[in-house]
Amino acid sequence: MSELDELNAHYDAMPPVRAMQVRAVHYDGRVLRLQAPLSHNVNDKACAFGGSLVSLMTLAGWGLMTLKLREAGIRAEVYVADSQVRYLAPLYADLEASARLADDVDWPSVLQAWQSRGRTRAGITASVAGPDGTVVADLQGRFAALRPA
Repeated sequence: MSELDELNAHYDAMPPVRAMQVRAVHYDGRVLRLQAPLSHNVNDKACAFGGSLVSLMTLAGWGLMTLKLREAGIRAEVYVADSQVRYLAPLYADLEASARLADDVDWPSVLQAWQSRGRTRAGITASVAGPDGTVVADLQGRFAALRPA
């Protein structure tokens, strides 16, 4: 099973996420991209539901942190610690979120914190762009990783 297949299986195991029809479609070690159809994430104004936008960006951040830790041989429980979201424009198309480490994250330090304390966290940025590439929503978040119970 590929890393994206494993991530998609995890997403499908959560009923609200399965209802959104979220799919991890790309990961290159730096950026994770998720997609979801507008038809399953539409609001009463025929555009993307704000809750779906924030959920997709949060899931992208969670997935990115999970995959980067797995690349380092770490199996951890990952949680969103906090986030700030901006909604910039309505989206009348399918949803696509991209997540990457925040510019100020020193990944070796994140891994060092895991080794020394058994927990760590990292800043992640995520966004949803429209078909023309214009960002319609963005998220700045901190994701925490803990040893499995």
